[in-house]
Formats: sequence, structure tokens, C-alpha cells
Amino acid sequence: MALAATGRFSGTRRRFASANRSIDRLGEQALFFARAIAWAPRAVTRYPKETLRLIAEISMGTGALAVIGGTVVIVGFLTLFTGGTIAVQGYSSLGNIGVEALTGFFAAFINVRIAAPVIAGIGLAATIGAGSTAQLGAMRVSEEIDALETMAIPSIPYLVSTRVMAGMIAIVPLYALAVIASFIASRFATVVLYDQSAGVYDHYFSTFLIPTDILWSFAQAIVMAIAIMLIHTYYGFTASGGPVGVGVAVGNAVRSSLIAVVTVTLLISLAIYGGSGNFNLSG
Repeated sequence: MALAATGRFSGTRRRFASANRSIDRLGEQALFFARAIAWAPRAVTRYPKETLRLIAEISMGTGALAVIGGTVVIVGFLTLFTGGTIAVQGYSSLGNIGVEALTGFFAAFINVRIAAPVIAGIGLAATIGAGSTAQLGAMRVSEEIDALETMAIPSIPYLVSTRVMAGMIAIVPLYALAVIASFIASRFATVVLYDQSAGVYDHYFSTFLIPTDILWSFAQAIVMAIAIMLIHTYYGFTASGGPVGVGVAVGNAVRSSLIAVVTVTLLISLAIYGGSGNFNLSG
């Protein structure tokens, strides 16, 4: 009778066990994130050289990545072409209803609130985020993290908190470059390629470019950078299974960070601008 009941409800028990493991992983991640953030201010003062090295690595890259300028060039090019695409699509779409003069509004609105933050977050996740996961994962499987612990060096502050702070600091100039690149590309595509009057473009662009939107956009980029670095360092720090496990950890981290980028954009947009977008096009 007991064996029959066991066989009958084995699927239910497996589902409950899977749900319990998922909850345990969420709790483990939350504890890891809390420890990394709590140690962040002390990590900067305790390991300033390591933090500066990581800031330079995030910005300019190392090894083969340094040849093309690291994250600076990658994020710059991504937002440059994104800004151009927004201008092309905006001019064409608005031209269908005879209001192509509003392309400047399109660029000021979408670049600041959506395109630049999301593209910068994706660029950060694909470059330094994935690199951090691979680095920490290689250290974990080769027992270098365990060696640090045996030398009385706390691994989370030295390896994780410093990376989180470096990402938060480096994202400010990186994001400034991203926003400027998107603005330049949008104006170039509209004024030079489509031959729209520069005065018309600049009028609508400056009218709808709200300074507080730029500040909120920077805050959004900083939150995304922190989330990305926390996610990638967690998966790298907890990697297992040799080189294959490191590859799996990188893939899981990239997927999770991309979801985090879109989620942060959605939540901050709803919290700041609401459902109406906080503007009135009709005046």
C-alpha cells in the first residue's frame, strides 16, 4: 500500500521538491546580494587599487577587448546606431501622416527614456558582465576563491563588492557617452540624410528634452548596472562543474541580466512617468 502511494504521488513530490529548490536558490541569491551591497562601501576603502583596476577594465577593457576600446566603444557604437535607427524609423513613420517635423520629439523622447538605458544595459551585460562571470567562475572551479579564503581575504568583498562598485562608478561616464552618441546619430540622420531643417529639428528636440528626464535616465542606468553586476558575479561566484559549468553560468547570467534590464526599465518608467508618459503632445 505504501509503495503504491509512493509511486502514485511521486510526480507531485518531485514538483514540490523542484519548487523548494527554486525558493532556496532565490533566498541564497537574496542573501548574496545583500552581503555584496553591505560590503560595497567598505570594499572601496579597503581595496582601492583593486576597485580602480576594475573601473579601468570595465571602461577600456583588457587583452583582446582593449584593442577596440572595451565597453566604452561597444556601448558607444550600440547607442550610435540605435539613435540613427530611431531617427530613420521616426522620420519615415511620422512622414506617413505628414508630421515628420516631430522627429526631434521622437529622438528626445525615446532615446532618453527607453533606447539609451536599455542598449547601455545590454552592452554592459554582454561585455563586462559576461567577463565577470567567466573570471569568477574560472577562479571558483580552479579553487582560487578557496585559496583567498584560506589567506583570510574575504572573497565577497574583494571579488564581488569591488566589481559592483566599479560597475556603478563606471556606468556614469559610459552612459553619458551613450546618450550623447544617440543624440548625435539622431540629428545626423534627420538633418543630413533626410535633409530636414536643422532649426526645425532642434526646436522640437529642445522642446521635448526635459532635463529631469536625463537625470532619471542616469539613475535608471545606475540601478541597471548594479543589478547586472550582482547577477553576473553571483553566477560566477557559485559556478561549478569545470569549464562546462562556467559556460553554463555565463549563459544563465546573461539571460537573467537581460530580463533585469527590461524589468528595471519597465518599473522605473511606470514609477516616474506613469501610464500616460507624463507629456502632452497637443500642447
